[in-house]
Amino acid sequence: MRFASLGSGSKGNATLVAAGGTLLLIDCGFSAREAERRLGALGVAAADIDAILVTHEHSDHCAGVARLSRRHDLPVYLTHGTLGSGRLEGCHAVECFNSGERFHIGAIEVQAVAVPHDAREPCQYRFFHAGLSLGILTDLGSITPNVVRHYRGCDGLLLEFNHDLGMLMGGSYPPTLKRRVAGDWGHLNNRQAAELLAEIGCEDLRYLVVGHISENNNCRERAARALAAVYGEPDERVVWADQAGGFDWLELGS
Repeated sequence: MRFASLGSGSKGNATLVAAGGTLLLIDCGFSAREAERRLGALGVAAADIDAILVTHEHSDHCAGVARLSRRHDLPVYLTHGTLGSGRLEGCHAVECFNSGERFHIGAIEVQAVAVPHDAREPCQYRFFHAGLSLGILTDLGSITPNVVRHYRGCDGLLLEFNHDLGMLMGGSYPPTLKRRVAGDWGHLNNRQAAELLAEIGCEDLRYLVVGHISENNNCRERAARALAAVYGEPDERVVWADQAGGFDWLELGS
């Protein structure tokens, strides 16, 4: 199982997961043309993708989904609530599920995990293949027992360190947006992400990807400081995802 990112941040998100001959794209917050360019940089053609999975209907996660789906006849998997938002009309084909369901796409088993975020029926995902598992966890405002239960024991984890609370509150965002980002249905701050890692354990992670970092309200130094409190000094297993290029392929095992 291996994974890579086309980009991670408030201007667009997309992640690739490959195992056993199956290739999945999680979200596409870029235009179809830009997504195709970024896929090419990772050695992938859009036509190679077996399915697109959507986490929720916010534009930085779904902007290019429908068009990319139509261009390359790709099925789109999403919750009933996400489809009901009306933001993903015109997909080539859709497969709906309830947040919390578990299902297979090709060789990969998919666990959808309900998360607290200000969308219709948002979910995040954990993927399983040949005894390995990968967790993708962004866009949630608080840590729930359900989240903790589903993300224990991952071999790889892409985790949101969205903002530093002090930078957010002292920054230029209007008060309503500050409350939204920092609220229970917004995004994880550095301290919350570190607390989650402490609860689920990070000693056995082959890779920890720090993702969805705000360009306005966070910085690598502050995220690293919070991470070090529970992980120790970041080593070669810690990868920093960015907006411009995401991160290159990371291999968890065969």
